[in-house]
Amino acid sequence: MNKVVTRIPPSPTGRLHIGTARTALFNYLFARHAGGSVVFRSEDTDRARSKKEYEDEIIEGLHWLGLSWDAFSRQSEHAPRHRELLEQIVAAGTAYVSKEESKMEKGKMVEVVRLKNPGRSITFHDEIRGDITFDSTELGDFVIARAIDDPIYHFAVVADDMDADITHVIRGEDHISNTTRQILIQEALGAPRPAYAHLPLILDEKRAKLSKRSGTVLSLHDYRDEGFLPEAMVNYVALLGWSPGTDEEHFSLAELVKRFTLEGVQKGGAAWNREKLLSVNQRWMRELSDTDFIARGALEAVDEKVLRRAVPLLKERTRTFDEARELLSGELSCLFSSPKFSREALVAKECGTPTKPLLQTLLVPLQDLPDNATPEIVKSVLMPLADAEEARGKGGRGALLWPFRYALSGQEKSPDPFTLVSLIGKEEALARVKKAIAILEE
Repeated sequence: MNKVVTRIPPSPTGRLHIGTARTALFNYLFARHAGGSVVFRSEDTDRARSKKEYEDEIIEGLHWLGLSWDAFSRQSEHAPRHRELLEQIVAAGTAYVSKEESKMEKGKMVEVVRLKNPGRSITFHDEIRGDITFDSTELGDFVIARAIDDPIYHFAVVADDMDADITHVIRGEDHISNTTRQILIQEALGAPRPAYAHLPLILDEKRAKLSKRSGTVLSLHDYRDEGFLPEAMVNYVALLGWSPGTDEEHFSLAELVKRFTLEGVQKGGAAWNREKLLSVNQRWMRELSDTDFIARGALEAVDEKVLRRAVPLLKERTRTFDEARELLSGELSCLFSSPKFSREALVAKECGTPTKPLLQTLLVPLQDLPDNATPEIVKSVLMPLADAEEARGKGGRGALLWPFRYALSGQEKSPDPFTLVSLIGKEEALARVKKAIAILEE
């Protein structure tokens, strides 16, 4: 068997779509699993819509996922070769130049190149779907170039695949209908037929074709900017239409290379599920060391030590780095600056028990806490005080825990007071409780 060669052929006419990323990933996995090579070809022949910034984004995004290739080219660079091959098949009589009225400019005559269609049944084997048969008669003599030096997509793709020795064409199922034309062009050029594998479409959560109208974010870079990890995106996207044949769901890129086969690709569409993606991403975030978590999330705070102590809480409560940054600037902002609070809020849940004496009962136990006490240790020391209030029947644990938590955070919503003490340290906790007592004395 010849060495496997696949291709990643994006068109730089828009941002990097998650569907394009999935197709690129499957081509990469298949080639690397077989010890083959990958060709990246920027199909930039749509002169009006192709932009360098889109090409750069596509390359950057695929590199971000960890993908690589062994050869790079732009389709526009192959123009002389395309013309040579067009002239070759016209001279051989398998294609011809036809003078026709321009579809763009009425009344203007142009010379297009049409392929002589033998008008027969074409059967090709799809590695995922089995044998597929089309009758090519209905295609007629179809156009393969708008001019002798301006080939259309079908011809350019076949010519480039032939010259790059592509052995496997792995692409979305929306390309199935293109295959008959491309096989006829291969036969006219004397090109070998590659193996075909047409991937299932990615569907939205309502099982419709994924589109902007579904409300789903389509750009890979938007997910990156939101704080998703490339490991999580690769893991999740690989399972859109492929299964390892087991219940396993957690795969690194290296593990996917070892496990990936086309036999594991399903025929039916795969539904995009944001909640599942968030779950996968959180799992990968939790596997990071605390140092890597801070670095890869670009997390910043005025107190680096407190930030490091907060990482376990961030891993527990956030699913993207955007959520982690929002939590740090919102609910957890109290970790990095002394809170501002009002006397009214401190006594709002007094429940018949004066707040000031209760807060005063915390001072000695807080002072006696060991340095760097965990939330569990803090709770074991302070919770008996709250339990005692509940036993008195005057307001329950909340009579103490509410003003205590508010004194530490200055917020209606925050982590529990035991976690807060552990994060800010006992000295800072003491200072905040004393500040609250002073306000109550005013």
